[in-house]
Amino acid sequence: MKIGAYIQVPFCQTKCTYCNFYTGVVSRDRYAPYADAVCREITEAAVARKVAGEETAEIDTVYFGGGTPSLLEPAALKKILDALRHGFGFAGSDGAMEITLEADPETITHDKAEAWLAAGFNRVSLGVQSFSDSELKAAGRIHRRSDIFSAAKTLRAAGFRNISMDLIAGLAHQTRATWEESVARLAGVRPEHVSIYMLEIDEGSHLGKESLSGGSRYSAAAIPSDDAIADAYDWARTALAEAGYEHYEISNWGLPGFRSRHNLKYWRREPYLGFGAGAHSFAGGRRWANVHDSARYVRDIEKGGSTREQEQVVTQEEALEEELFLGLRQLEGVDLAQIENAYHVDLSERVATLREQGLVEVAGGRLRLAPDRLSVSNGVLVELLG
Repeated sequence: MKIGAYIQVPFCQTKCTYCNFYTGVVSRDRYAPYADAVCREITEAAVARKVAGEETAEIDTVYFGGGTPSLLEPAALKKILDALRHGFGFAGSDGAMEITLEADPETITHDKAEAWLAAGFNRVSLGVQSFSDSELKAAGRIHRRSDIFSAAKTLRAAGFRNISMDLIAGLAHQTRATWEESVARLAGVRPEHVSIYMLEIDEGSHLGKESLSGGSRYSAAAIPSDDAIADAYDWARTALAEAGYEHYEISNWGLPGFRSRHNLKYWRREPYLGFGAGAHSFAGGRRWANVHDSARYVRDIEKGGSTREQEQVVTQEEALEEELFLGLRQLEGVDLAQIENAYHVDLSERVATLREQGLVEVAGGRLRLAPDRLSVSNGVLVELLG
């Protein structure tokens, strides 16, 4: 059995205004003990699987996310990779795998990049967010546009041939002109993979709270309208297509052959194991998650206790919802007949209603979101699952 491995590194240099993730700014002294705890969790999980007689699992994708994993020392990152390799085994050579490290542009140096490559990383996901310095400053980002170009150049010089870059549509002070420039600059750098996210406004971020309360801190009053954000997303879809990128998931594009193999596991409901504070896992119809607090996570590991905070057996009804919600995020959609047969349901009435409204389309037996409704996909999915 092939599985993915996700490593959560919940540390950042600063808290971005729009961030609703459970991450924090802590002393660098806590980095090494955290990495040691992750290694111990990996080793104990591998031993537990063998003792329980579970099917042998080999890892074929690894993703270090966060937070900012590139803050950890290269030696610590290598130690974690070695623990995965020793505990579970890698499916083929490192070169045949996809091993991703998320990094902020300002954290990248030539020595780090070379060390990452030597450790086995072959893909770097850069948190770019924007090529506009005023937008980056308002968002609380440390890097500036010059750091993005420098980081890409450094990674290429070190030997990385698979780079991903993120942009956010809807940052404070963003205009149509600055958005088009960001997309154009990104396309000029020519990363192999691109992710574009629309700004989320919720209570989980400083910016979200301020915006919802009608305040002006964090440049909340300068957030573009929902329509402007949707238009920016739609414009980027066209621009990236013209630049040769394949749109394969609502928020993701890749040059031919460069789709994110690890993230595809999530959308296809394939098994993956998560390690670290707040990491989630899915296998055999079960989901579980670790405690979010990194200090508590380390203490639990050191005491030999359980790090799990949530455990769930996925019901058939929940599995069906996941199949549709995650499957329809992919531009190719889902095999309608296969899902109806697997879950013994008839979706024809709901699908017909959505087709009449122009929200979905069916072609070759596959159900997918209508191309012009991708920017409002959540509403469509809620109605389908209704």
